[in-house]
Amino acid sequence: MTKILLVEDNEMNRDMLARRLARKGYQVILACDGQEAIDKAQTEDPAIILMDLSLPVLDGWEATRQLKADPATAEIPIIALTAHAIANDREEALRCGCDDFDTKPIDMERLLSKVTSFLG
Repeated sequence: MTKILLVEDNEMNRDMLARRLARKGYQVILACDGQEAIDKAQTEDPAIILMDLSLPVLDGWEATRQLKADPATAEIPIIALTAHAIANDREEALRCGCDDFDTKPIDMERLLSKVTSFLG
């Protein structure tokens, strides 16, 4: 079963998205902040990471930079998720290492299409 690391600090968003991904057949690993995301990426070996950018402890921007700088996790695709749809957020997310970008509220079909394209 393909593992997805879902990094989301909002409990309702995390629960809803995790349930929807699980119904699609994915094993969902959860993290609530950027540091937990790094720890779980190193121990759980996810196939892809869905990274909220506004997180406590360590934000998604910095967590992504650290994951991409670590040879053990650098190749894991990261899709940034954010409610802030400011034009330069997409460019900044890609610059800090995200492989793609999606906005909240989540359009599940669009997100699944992106996930599938990375997983092949």
